[in-house]
Amino acid sequence: MRILVTGGVRSGKSRHAEELLSGAAVVTYVAPGRPADGTDPDWDVRVARHRADRPAQWTTLETTDVAGAVARADGAVLVDCLGTWLVGLMDGGQLWDAPTDEAHDAMAAQIGPLCDALAATPEAVVVTNEVGLGVVPAHRSGVVFRDLLGILNQRVAAVCDEVHLVIAGRVLKI
Repeated sequence: MRILVTGGVRSGKSRHAEELLSGAAVVTYVAPGRPADGTDPDWDVRVARHRADRPAQWTTLETTDVAGAVARADGAVLVDCLGTWLVGLMDGGQLWDAPTDEAHDAMAAQIGPLCDALAATPEAVVVTNEVGLGVVPAHRSGVVFRDLLGILNQRVAAVCDEVHLVIAGRVLKI
């Protein structure tokens, strides 16, 4: 079963995703790599805390090649989080200021392989931010991020069997 878990920041969505796979014998935890621009000084602390909370037998991969990591994984896969992945892609590809069509085309080139890899994976949980519930800056980069994450979420949801919305730790299966 493939499940997309979405919600606002600090909603409990990552914890819910981990609980969904708690009984799996083999889990590959795919985490997008650190922000390319180094603007997140607490990154290592958060990653270490999250890694310590996960079962010791889970394999953690920090990578920007999320589609490749999903395709190569054995057993269940947990991808956390699409929003972080998108920010990394936007930083790496300089999409913050690109014309809308170029940004959308560049993101579409990344979405297809990810969706294909997920569709071929029997057990996967993907975590993302729900842009409709969060505060998104009204400036150009905020609009581009919101639009691209919305498209990404829709495409990933289309290859998933279920979508779970998490708000304040409560789960609604959609």
